[in-house]
Amino acid sequence: MAGHVDALFLFLVAITIFFTLLVATMIVVFAVRYRKDRQPNAQQIHGSMALEITWTVIPLAITMIVFVWGAAIYFMESRPPKDAMEIYAVGKQWMWKFQHVEGPREINSLHVPLNRDVRLIMTSQDVIHDVFVPAFRVKADVLPGRYTSIWFRATKPGRYHLFCAEYCGTQHSGMIGEVVVMDQADYAQWTQSGADGSLASTGEKYFQHFGCATCHRTDMAGRGPNLVGVFGKAQLLEDGRTVNADETYLRESILNPGAKVVGGFKNIMPTFEGQIDEDGLIALVAYVKALGNGMGNPPVPVANPDAAPYPVAPKPEPQMAKPDNTTTPNQKSAPAAPAKTKSNTAPTGK
Repeated sequence: MAGHVDALFLFLVAITIFFTLLVATMIVVFAVRYRKDRQPNAQQIHGSMALEITWTVIPLAITMIVFVWGAAIYFMESRPPKDAMEIYAVGKQWMWKFQHVEGPREINSLHVPLNRDVRLIMTSQDVIHDVFVPAFRVKADVLPGRYTSIWFRATKPGRYHLFCAEYCGTQHSGMIGEVVVMDQADYAQWTQSGADGSLASTGEKYFQHFGCATCHRTDMAGRGPNLVGVFGKAQLLEDGRTVNADETYLRESILNPGAKVVGGFKNIMPTFEGQIDEDGLIALVAYVKALGNGMGNPPVPVANPDAAPYPVAPKPEPQMAKPDNTTTPNQKSAPAAPAKTKSNTAPTGK
């Protein structure tokens, strides 16, 4: 990615230098040729159609080249490869927190493998931040209340500066970190050291604790939609709209479930705003994404891939009265935040 950005930048610099020298040279030439002692009387100069067309077409062609070139880079930056590994990032005054799907957590330090596409899924815990890695030529706003993303591929091992490029408070200048690029074998070994379960397994604990499986059942008999294979697919809403079930949609559905109600279901899900922090939301989103594509049997528990599939909740006995669908499920208090493991290289945040 950096090579494409640098090539466009150097092209713009070359065009700027060329026309700067051209204009400066023409100023000197005309100043000498038409000075007062050689041309004491002013003469009327008539226009030239060929000249008018030339200095109109050439700048237009140059600007169109820059536009198409820049648009191609923009689309390349905004569309990460489908097989890119994902790392979640949370901006907070005044630190960066990173969560790997394999389990490790970091503060102000981000370990990534060499020659591997990496997608950062980012959100802010307080104000607007901006993640900026100059060496990779990537920069994007980190916004509260939603997810944004960038991607990159590191091609050289080493340590690279990480900055916040959006003024975010009195200690903005201290919100810095580093990206550590490691060989893939070293990275695989690093992810196994100190990891306390995967991110999806942590999300599974939240899912079970809050009783989400009571309504989001796999047999389609629950009061909420089946979440198996829902991620990345279009969802038809009660009001007729269609939305894509991406990370932002899942986050909003947890904190404000009445905003986008899936067609065929009632707005009975309680809000969990204030009960789950950003780390818990990320874990729940990762768990829903890990549920698979919905083909075949119910999903295998993420925490134990060798275990039996989830049991399907039994249907009520005929003699029992059916539960009132208008009753709001009881909310439970949030589970204790999973113990955070220390990274081997991560500095301590404030």
